[in-house]
Amino acid sequence: MTKKPQMTMTQKILAAHAGLPYVRAGQFIEASLDVVLANDITGPPAIREFARMGRPRVFDREKVVLVPDHFTPNKDIKAAGMAKEMREFARAQKIVNYFEVGEMGIEHALLPEKGLVTAGDVVIGADSHTCTYGALGAFATGIGSTDMAAGMATGKAWFKVPAALKFELTGKPGKWVSGKDVILHIIGSIGVDGALYRSMEFTGDGVSHLSMDDRFTMANMAIEAGAKNGIFPVDEKTRAYLKAHRAKTMTKRVKAFAADAGAEYERVVKIDLAKVRPTVSFPHLPDNTRTIDKAGRVKIDQAVIGSCTNGRLEDMAITAKIFKGRHVADGVRCIILPGTQQVYLDCVKLGYAEIFVKAGAVLSTPTCGPCLGGHMGILAAGERAVSTTNRNFVGRMGHVDSEVYLASPAVAAASAITGRLTDPAKL
Repeated sequence: MTKKPQMTMTQKILAAHAGLPYVRAGQFIEASLDVVLANDITGPPAIREFARMGRPRVFDREKVVLVPDHFTPNKDIKAAGMAKEMREFARAQKIVNYFEVGEMGIEHALLPEKGLVTAGDVVIGADSHTCTYGALGAFATGIGSTDMAAGMATGKAWFKVPAALKFELTGKPGKWVSGKDVILHIIGSIGVDGALYRSMEFTGDGVSHLSMDDRFTMANMAIEAGAKNGIFPVDEKTRAYLKAHRAKTMTKRVKAFAADAGAEYERVVKIDLAKVRPTVSFPHLPDNTRTIDKAGRVKIDQAVIGSCTNGRLEDMAITAKIFKGRHVADGVRCIILPGTQQVYLDCVKLGYAEIFVKAGAVLSTPTCGPCLGGHMGILAAGERAVSTTNRNFVGRMGHVDSEVYLASPAVAAASAITGRLTDPAKL
């Protein structure tokens, strides 16, 4: 009798959704889907492909989620047309989870907040940072618009079961060190292809010292190491978050999966969180990292704090703490992007909004705009930005001769105050 293989956390989730007793790395499977997601850039092509399939209805109007967040509020006529196409499809299909301007947020901050993803889910999204939901113990991965259309039609998707890398986290992060610093440290260590089509599974005692916002940030950037997904264990913090964000429209039982003791990992990476320093990713790849101690006093023209990576309330709180009683440096533009309307409202209620405005920053509606060089913060030739976003490729935030330095909210805020890359501990 063939012995049942020991599976990783990701493999267990995929096996359950494929209706199989077990799966192996490299195996091709068809899995049922819990959430199918698209935004205003990737949604319209998927909608057109869906129409060509001849399907009258999506497989489940509650499980298809549409969030216009990239070029909204609409930046131009073309963007308005794409948003209209999504809006009309949502109405025709009676999509329950369609979020219009005024209700929308940056998709990967919005879905967890709304309780639309839970532990044990399989989620596909026509956006590469869909892997964010691994923070909740879900298998979540980005796909193309054609696969999105098939998912909307059938509620299923094909996957090649990924092998896995195990990241054993120990210790407790020091002051001003966040999940952003940890994931930049990891990407700098293994490279932008160091986890290519692998599952990045985060384990160890150190996980308990990471907040849910830290975990969202780390899972979000798994794709920047080439990973298929990033995933965290379901612990007390996860369960507390899920309980506090239970959706009215999708009441689902938490399905906590855990890796088998003998699960096979291609590589085990051990990281002492106490030794991680605030880290900056220099142009033009996320793995071009330096600790803030070795970053030098690089002059910046713009600071962007927000995005699907770092637009949550904890990020806003850190920024407000640094900004209070200080002012953005002359010649620096600082744009703050709360991830959702709720985060925006909390910033107002907690007094953060006043701190930001008095410090000379702009508080924006939730949008992906500047992250992808779309709108509300595009860089001109020769300009430099420090940003809490996730990518710093050539031309990512504007002109091909501009530069993007990826950092945590603490480093970005401190740098906005001084006008140069700055260790927040030295303000």
